[in-house]
Amino acid sequence: MTVQWQDSYRVHVAKLETDYARELEAAGFDGVVIHSGTPARKSIFDDQFWPLRPTPHFQHWLPLSQPDCALLIVPGRRPVLYRNVAINFWDGTVQAESDHFWDCFEVVDIDGAAAVGDQLPRDKRLAFVGEDMSRAQMWGIPGDAKPLLDRLDLLRARKSDYECECIAEANRRSSAGHDVVLAAFREGDYSELQLHLKYLEATRQDDPQTPYKNIVALGEHAATLHHVDYGRTASSGATSLLIDAGATCNGYHSDITRTAVKGHSAAGEVFGALVHGLETLQQEMCRRVQVGIPYQQLHNESHELLAGVLRDVGVGTGSASELVESGATRKFLPHGLGHSLGLQTHDVGCALIKPQEANPFLRNTADIEVGQVFTIEPGCYFIPSLLGELRAGPHSGIIDWSVVEQLAPFGGVRIEDDVAVVNDGPRNLTREVL
Repeated sequence: MTVQWQDSYRVHVAKLETDYARELEAAGFDGVVIHSGTPARKSIFDDQFWPLRPTPHFQHWLPLSQPDCALLIVPGRRPVLYRNVAINFWDGTVQAESDHFWDCFEVVDIDGAAAVGDQLPRDKRLAFVGEDMSRAQMWGIPGDAKPLLDRLDLLRARKSDYECECIAEANRRSSAGHDVVLAAFREGDYSELQLHLKYLEATRQDDPQTPYKNIVALGEHAATLHHVDYGRTASSGATSLLIDAGATCNGYHSDITRTAVKGHSAAGEVFGALVHGLETLQQEMCRRVQVGIPYQQLHNESHELLAGVLRDVGVGTGSASELVESGATRKFLPHGLGHSLGLQTHDVGCALIKPQEANPFLRNTADIEVGQVFTIEPGCYFIPSLLGELRAGPHSGIIDWSVVEQLAPFGGVRIEDDVAVVNDGPRNLTREVL
């Protein structure tokens, strides 16, 4: 696998060197120091720390997850990695999962963060990128680098071949967990916690390695969009499972969601039809991905299709246009159709334009371009607070509330794939493996 990445990684770094030279000049800097990060304290009241989440701009260059390292980028000079080799007998050192990146850098071992300041060129106007500004002060790097940071975020919106390979591999790793969890759910009775642990075992990762806390929701818990308070009671009878869980590869994320239903009941049959309808809707939205159109157009079209699904399963009694124009579909699907994906699950560079007023939670408003990677994740949920607003409003009559009450114990549906935009159209990285 290291060999697989070697060539595309070298091209990736060469492109970064060119892009950084251009953006540094435009922002008025001679170079930049990127800090890998320092572990965040869990609480001001104790001495426990979270595992390091490296600065994404650092990981854009190399997949190293070690604290208090620094990367010096000066155009015309080979990138320099200051690797902190100070002994930490409390936590040890997290090793990179591959060695494909070392040859692209001049590596200088340092004994503690303070030593970086002694190595930096003093005849250059340097910018600092990192979360811990105390390191900038320690290293004598002044000034506000936000104009540069905004430019670097834009670079991350379009992924290189190497980055797409990493996201594809993260999808493959995640698919193993989804397969195991969905099979366990269908074949036996398990709690949310047990299913979560099965996912971690199948993907061979612990919570710190997951891109986000796994969402594992049985029944009505699926109505909580980010349900992570795992139940300890095993499921039984007709119920649903929503699992939203990913994996990482060289710092890059996957983000996949599946919904399933089991058991025999009239309500379960209707909910199964809803799951099938969302699956069909989701695949249609993936097919509609096209270079040049606004992502927000896809989002709005998903509501038009959702109105049809609501009518098909008996939830919607009004016309499709009534369900959309009244805002009813947005009570059932309150979040955006998807978001940019990369070194962060909700990645940067695709949400620079403010969304339309009807879409306040849409995280991707960019025009679709080759190189973008984003999710397509329509859903339909029975969220009591939102549906209470709809029921109390002037458009209550376009909903069959008896069907809503029948389906509410199943919580909701979400289907999510990761899509890369390539020259000949969309490439669904998730369906390739799951």
